Amino acid sequence: MARKTRRSLETSGRQVTVDEKQGSESKEEYAPDVSRFLEPPPLLIVLSGPSGVGKDVTLARMKELGHPFHFVVTATDRPQRPGEVHGIDYYFVSSEEFAAMLERDELLEHATVYGQHKVIPKSHVREALASGKDVIMRLDVQGAVTVRRIVPDALLIFLMAPSEEELIRRLKERKTESPEGLKRRITMACQEMKRLSEFDYVVVNRDGKLDEAVEQIMAIITAEKCRVKQRKIEL
Repeated sequence: MARKTRRSLETSGRQVTVDEKQGSESKEEYAPDVSRFLEPPPLLIVLSGPSGVGKDVTLARMKELGHPFHFVVTATDRPQRPGEVHGIDYYFVSSEEFAAMLERDELLEHATVYGQHKVIPKSHVREALASGKDVIMRLDVQGAVTVRRIVPDALLIFLMAPSEEELIRRLKERKTESPEGLKRRITMACQEMKRLSEFDYVVVNRDGKLDEAVEQIMAIITAEKCRVKQRKIEL
């Protein structure tokens, strides 16, 4: 009489015991940690790119559509532009206030861009993450790279214009730059494009297709929520 033998096979997420004589499964165990996929941890999302690619208008459109993020407001010591609202577009602070925050180590990110300071207080981000909300912030390329160094699992998205000609046209239409300032921004944009490989994703913001860019950003975030190895934000 042939002796039956049994052996256990381990497959992804389960253990199966097989009766080798009969070739049938007699027992199956399925015990993955499903809970972490049902409620994935909040993400720290950085939307970045050169001046003129449409970072501000993209985030404004996401707000209009009611996406449930905590939108971080950057503080800056540059002059307030016409139409900008304190506490919504930026927190406008003095250079003295900026220096005091830096001395107290209150900043997640700070950068000097075109001679102007832009900063993000750490406490704002910690509080939002603790509430379970995904946090999204708008930063220049230099600032995005700084956040990646401090928070390696931050999600970095590079927003870009479809061409250099389109980028120049957008910068000119803003009418906020002198000829020298415009030339400096174009030169900086070319340098920033070289850092594209340091980002996780790229989205092209085509003229007249803002909603398409927003949809792509949302698709990226949705995909990140479905990752097997999820990002761990520690701040």
